[in-house]
Amino acid sequence: MVEQGDGPPVKGQGEGGRLREGPARELVEASFAREIADAPTLYRGLSLADLAHVLMLVDVGVVPEADGRALLGHLLELHEVALEDFPLNPTLEDVYSNREAWVRARDADVAGWMGAGRPRREPATIAYRLAVRDRLLDLAGATEGAASALVAQARGHVHTVMPDYTYLQPATPTSLAHYLLSFVYPLLRDLERLREAYGRNNRCPGGIGNINGSRLPLDRRQLAALLGFDGAIENTRDAMWQVDQPVEILSQALTHLLHLDRLAEDLQIWNTQEFGLVELADRHARISMIMPQKKNPYSLAFVRGITGSVMGRLVSMTAVGKTPSAQMDNRIFALGEVPRALDDVCRTTRLMAGVVEGLTFDTALMAARAGRGFTQATDLAELVMQSDGLSYRQAHRLVALAVRLEIEADPDAHRVSAARLEAAAAEVLGRPLRLEAAALQSLADSAEVVGTRKGFGGAAAEPVEAMIAECTEALREHALWRRNTTEFVRTQENALVDQARRRAGSA
Repeated sequence: MVEQGDGPPVKGQGEGGRLREGPARELVEASFAREIADAPTLYRGLSLADLAHVLMLVDVGVVPEADGRALLGHLLELHEVALEDFPLNPTLEDVYSNREAWVRARDADVAGWMGAGRPRREPATIAYRLAVRDRLLDLAGATEGAASALVAQARGHVHTVMPDYTYLQPATPTSLAHYLLSFVYPLLRDLERLREAYGRNNRCPGGIGNINGSRLPLDRRQLAALLGFDGAIENTRDAMWQVDQPVEILSQALTHLLHLDRLAEDLQIWNTQEFGLVELADRHARISMIMPQKKNPYSLAFVRGITGSVMGRLVSMTAVGKTPSAQMDNRIFALGEVPRALDDVCRTTRLMAGVVEGLTFDTALMAARAGRGFTQATDLAELVMQSDGLSYRQAHRLVALAVRLEIEADPDAHRVSAARLEAAAAEVLGRPLRLEAAALQSLADSAEVVGTRKGFGGAAAEPVEAMIAECTEALREHALWRRNTTEFVRTQENALVDQARRRAGSA
């Protein structure tokens, strides 16, 4: 709950100190209110950061035991206050200052210990990393769901023949399963990158003192452990002023969305009446409010739109990060912007998983289209190359000429006939081909063409089934990491609160 009175701005923490007057209303409305708006993202993490900081200060002897016990009691009381019940005042500058003011109103003597050994931005930076940590785990789960939906569809279409398209032109027969798996492997790489990014994010920026460390005996490793981090960021100045972290996180998110976007773009084209290869479930479509006949693939358009939006946010983070090394620009805007972007990406990934699960493919039309548009031409060129001892370039020229002759004779033709092939051979080679008629006839069956792709990673049933098994196992391993990591993080956070309760004497 944000409270902002109609009277003149009140003095904040600077009252009676360096500043003679409180913040101007225009500063409050332009800047402080912007930081307060990040409360939904940072609120819980700020509470954990404060509890861990006070526990550490008591353990190292900076805060007297009695004061620490009292301060922990107030912080634990505040920990139970829901955000909607917390009176946020923008004139107090940010969420952390509002929390300190809340404790100060109850016990001004102990509230002053909250800032010992840390700058204003430190607790927010910790809370931000905790927020990103949670969202990276959520995104990993959503990505597993999308990849699993694709694998499930692929499992049911190992023998479904379709035309593969390049430049939206029919290129060669393939299997629907092979096509779908071509989107699973990028998602598996996304999961690998998310785990790597998680490891770099899950380092504690706390306990930095006056940026370059502190004369106080702060235990940065203890602080990191209390908060479930894998360790502390070593250099205290780097810990507070990293510019690459938000850029990396948004880069990973955008890369992931690009993979979903490419599939969404394909499906939106396939969903047109002109292609007619796929239909979305009604639950993922939207009607036109003026044209009664339309069933719009709204979900796919939304995926494309979010991808562009996150692309803009990535550019924004790089722009605000282009400053001298110790500026607040990238940090205050990253605090809410990056977690919100990750929330959008998670929701969009779950949407795409649902879309994939609900897809209906016109397999009969796919099979018919697989043999149209001279999709057998590459195979024919390779057969000519092998049967007549030609270079591939010679065979390519010969078959390309045969295709042209076929189209000129019959614009509706879709396969090269023996007569056109021999006519092309006469012009290119000056002699008949040694290619047997049975070999040419084998190209008439698109399923038989696909069945020749038995090599590693190919579209024939055997390698496709091997890839399905490989992807299934990889997803199982990623899911195990995510569940174990999530359980560890939650256990550590609960342990932190329990330890604070014991030290406060409220357990």
